[in-house]
Amino acid sequence: MIDFYTNPKSRGVIARWMLEEIGAPYTTHLLDYQTTMKSPEYLAINPMGKVPAIVHDGQVVTEAAAICAHLADAFPEAGLGPPPEQRGAYYRWLFFGAGPFEAAISNAGFGFVVPEGRERAIGYGRLEDVLDTLEAHLRDRRYFLGEKFTAADVYLGSQIGFGAEFGLFLMRAGLSAYWERIKDRPARVRGMQLDKEAEDEN
Repeated sequence: MIDFYTNPKSRGVIARWMLEEIGAPYTTHLLDYQTTMKSPEYLAINPMGKVPAIVHDGQVVTEAAAICAHLADAFPEAGLGPPPEQRGAYYRWLFFGAGPFEAAISNAGFGFVVPEGRERAIGYGRLEDVLDTLEAHLRDRRYFLGEKFTAADVYLGSQIGFGAEFGLFLMRAGLSAYWERIKDRPARVRGMQLDKEAEDEN
C-alpha cells in the first residue's frame, strides 16, 4: 500500500510522475498549505509540514528525490533504477539534482545572487556552472544514464521543466531538447491530468 500526500501546486508533481511511472496503486491525500499540511496528523508524518511524502508499507519517505529513488528500488519491475553495481552515475545525478541544481534555481527564483568571489563557499558555485554541467552531460545522451530512462530523469527532468515553465533560468538549447524528449511521457501526462483534476475540485 502507498499513501501519497501532496498538493497539485507543489513538488508533489514530481512524486506523482514517479508513482505513475511505476504503475502501482496508491491513495492520494490532498493537503492544503495553511490547514491540513500543518495539522498534527500530518506533522506526525512529516514534521516539516511540507509535501510530497509517501507512506509505503509503514515506511515514511519525504523529499521528492528520495521518493523517486525509493520507488525505483521498491518496484524494480518498472525498470527505473539500474542494478546496484551500476548506480554510481545514477546516484551522482540524483543528488546533483537535489543539491546544487535545486539550490541554484531556487536562489535564482528569489533573486539571491552569490557575492562575487564567494562562489566556492556555496555548493553550486554559480547557476551558470550548474547549467553548463547539465547541458554538457546531456550533449551526447538521450537521458541522464544514456539510452535508459530512470528515476534520475523524473527528478532532474522535473526541475528542468520547472525552470522552463517559471523562467527560473535562461533555457539552454540542450536542456530544452532534453525536456522535449521526456515531457510527453504517458506517465507524466497522466500525473498532470490527475493534478489538474484535483486542483479543479478544490
